[in-house]
Amino acid sequence: MKIDFNKDNGLVPVVIQDSRTLQVLMLGYMNEEAFQKTEKEGIVTFFSRSKNRLWTKGEKSGNFLTVKSIDIDCDQDTILIKAVPKNVVCHTGSFSCFGEKNVKGFLYELEDKISQRIDTKAEDSYTYSLYQRGINKMAQKVGEEAVELVIEAKDDNEELFKNEAADLMYHFLILLKAKGFSLEEIEGILKNRDK
Repeated sequence: MKIDFNKDNGLVPVVIQDSRTLQVLMLGYMNEEAFQKTEKEGIVTFFSRSKNRLWTKGEKSGNFLTVKSIDIDCDQDTILIKAVPKNVVCHTGSFSCFGEKNVKGFLYELEDKISQRIDTKAEDSYTYSLYQRGINKMAQKVGEEAVELVIEAKDDNEELFKNEAADLMYHFLILLKAKGFSLEEIEGILKNRDK
């Protein structure tokens, strides 16, 4: 990547998007040193014009931006970074610096809720109780739900079919968590197949 840092006193604008939803999260600036640090560490670091120093987003709050991809525009003077935000992005407490709510989509919210229930060992949670039973039981449950979906696909009851599809998706997300993979990774494979 050849970025033209000479056009604006060594700084280039950097647009940050949520890698999952493409929601614009914020705009910052980088000099060459900030860019190299971002590339090396995989965490977004800007050059703060007000502090006159490198500033890693989240260095005080812990709300880091983990880099997923970096692109340069056609004039080589603007950077687009797709990242995963750890939490809210804006210093005001808003998810986005543009005052928008997180629009990551329900499946990603469900994935987060499943992870949270497993990570906090929520004893009263069906999700955690299934997780505790091990990978074989989780895989079996996905298989059962897939078979039930196939059976309902052969009938004409739309509600039962949709409910079985939802059950399959839910149990699939639990299995993904147990295997250490994310919905975003699976989505990435599908996107690559579409090329």
